[in-house]
Amino acid sequence: MDGDPFEEFAEEYDSWFDRNRWAYISELSALGKAVPEGRGLEIGVGTGRFASPFGISVGMDPSLPMLRMAKGRGLLTVRGKAEGLPFREEAFDFSLLVTVLCFVEDPFEVLKEARRVVRQGGRLLVGILDRNSPLGRRYEAGAKRSLFYREARFLSTIEVEDLLEKTGCTVEGTFQTIFSDPGDLTALEPVLRGHGKGLFVVVSARV
Repeated sequence: MDGDPFEEFAEEYDSWFDRNRWAYISELSALGKAVPEGRGLEIGVGTGRFASPFGISVGMDPSLPMLRMAKGRGLLTVRGKAEGLPFREEAFDFSLLVTVLCFVEDPFEVLKEARRVVRQGGRLLVGILDRNSPLGRRYEAGAKRSLFYREARFLSTIEVEDLLEKTGCTVEGTFQTIFSDPGDLTALEPVLRGHGKGLFVVVSARV
């Protein structure tokens, strides 16, 4: 299939969160353990499903259809790429990336940029689908059949922690959730510290 699925199928992407409501709420619950107060930026904001509930006011993404939906959720939207953020140094109290690193060419460069725009003492938060978790291994094995993940290169939590430390950040903790297939969930999943069991992991680092 040609073209960028995030450009062509933005509404289908956004509807996943409604079809898999309990997985989405569980991911928000895990992020809620780490998202601080202050002025935040979500890099790869998509349709605003994560920025909006946390009051993150600024979202950046390369996809115009996604940004239109994010703007409808009350965000100030900026079109751009994660490898070259159009913001000055230390412009934000924290930056957030959710399931973004698996889609970029150079995760290290992206994290360096995400760190650059955060003030000293602020936070850099990364949400991933952990490829070393049981469900993560299934996702990776089936990625080629997925509309959105066919080009993804999944990372493990340990790999993300290592990249964050190479940027000069200090990893402070990880939170994991989603221990069963997202489509089968009928209630909120627990949020546990650490990683290795849950599909969705949030890594919190201090700048």
